[in-house]
Amino acid sequence: METFNKIKKRAMPNRKDLYLLLTIGGLYALATFLSNTFVNIYIWKQSGDYISIALYNLFIYLLQPIAFTVAGKCAKRVDRTLVIRIGVLFLSIFYVIVLLAGEQASEYPYLLGAILGIGAGFYWLSFNVLTFEVTEPESRDFFNGTFGTLQSLGGMIGPFFAGYIITRLDNFQGYSFIFLLSFILFALAMACSFFLTKRKARGEFRFRQVLQERKRNRNWHLVLMAHIFQGLREGLFLFVVAIWIYVATDSELALGSFNLVLSLCSFIGYYVLTKRITVAKRKRMIMWGGLLLYVSVILLVLQVNYAMLLWYGAIVGFAYPLFNIPFFSLTYDVIGKARRAGDLRIEYIIVREVFMNIGRVSAILLFIVSILFIKPTYAISGLLLILGAGNLVAFFFIKGTYLATSKMQ
Repeated sequence: METFNKIKKRAMPNRKDLYLLLTIGGLYALATFLSNTFVNIYIWKQSGDYISIALYNLFIYLLQPIAFTVAGKCAKRVDRTLVIRIGVLFLSIFYVIVLLAGEQASEYPYLLGAILGIGAGFYWLSFNVLTFEVTEPESRDFFNGTFGTLQSLGGMIGPFFAGYIITRLDNFQGYSFIFLLSFILFALAMACSFFLTKRKARGEFRFRQVLQERKRNRNWHLVLMAHIFQGLREGLFLFVVAIWIYVATDSELALGSFNLVLSLCSFIGYYVLTKRITVAKRKRMIMWGGLLLYVSVILLVLQVNYAMLLWYGAIVGFAYPLFNIPFFSLTYDVIGKARRAGDLRIEYIIVREVFMNIGRVSAILLFIVSILFIKPTYAISGLLLILGAGNLVAFFFIKGTYLATSKMQ
C-alpha cells in the first residue's frame, strides 16, 4: 500500500489543486445541470417558438469564444484563479437576471445568452488552463474520467430534482427556486477558488501565432478540425433534444427522468473506463464512442414513445465517456507536444475553443435557416441525422494524428 501511495503521489504532484479543481468542476456541473436544461424550457414555455431558443443559444456560442480570448489576455497578466472567479461571477449574474426577469425572460434571449456565454468563456478558459497545469500525461485520464463522473452525478441529481420541484410547485415558482439554488452553488464554487494556488503567466499574448501553427503542425490541424465537427453536433443537440422531450411529454419531470437515465449510464461509463483506459486504446475508444453516438440518433429521430427516448438516453450516456475521456486527453497531449506549449498553452486552449464554437454556431445558424423554410419537424429530423455524425467524423481526423503511443491496437 505504501508503494502504491508513493506512485500515486509521483503521478499527481499537484494533488491539492487537482482535487480543488475537481470540486469546483463538480459544483459547476451540479449548478448547470440543475438549471441550464430548464432555462431552454422556461424560454420555450414563454415564447412557444424555436427561434427564441435558437437565438438564446446562438448568443451563448457567439460570446463564449470572444470571452475566451479576453480571458486569455487577462490570464497572461493576472492570476488565473481570478479569471475563474470572473467567470463564476457572470454565471451568478445570469441567474439573478433570470430571476428578476421572471415570466418576461423570453423577451431577452440576446442578453441572457450573451451573459451566459461571457461567464462560460471566462470559466472554461481558466478551468482548461488549470487542468493542463495541474495534470500530467499520467494523471490526465484520471482527471478527465473523475471529472466526467462528477458531471454524470450532477446530471443524475440536478435535472431530476429540478423536474420534481417544478412539477410539485407552481411552474414559475418552481423555476425561480431552482435558479436561486444554482446561484448558491456558484457562490460555493467561487469560495473554493480562493484556495487554489496562485498561478501567473508571463509573456505576450500570441493568438495569431498559435492559429497559424496548424499550417506546420499536422496533429494540431487535425485536432482543430475534429473539434469543429464535435461542435456541430453539440450546437444542435444541447438544446433541441430537451425541447423535443418536453414537447413529447409535456412534463419537466419526464425530462428530468430522461436526464437521470442518461447521466446514470454516463456515470457507470466514466467509472468503468477511468480504470480501464490506456493511452494505446484511445483512438479505438473514440471510434466506438462516435459510432454509438451516431447510431443513437436513429432512435431519437424514429422515436414513437417515451421508452424509446429513454433507450436513446442510455446509449448516449455510455457513448459520451467512451468518446470524451480519450478525446480530451489526446487533445491535451497534442497541445503539450506542440511548439512553445509551455509559454503559449493559454493561446492553444483559446484556439481550440474558437474552432469548437465555429461548429456550434454553424449548427445553430443551419437550424434557424432550416426552420424558416421547412416545417420544423422535418427540418429538425434532417439536421439531427446529418449533424449527429459530428463525433464520428471527428474520429477520422483524430485517427490521422501521430504521437509516440497513439497507434490504434
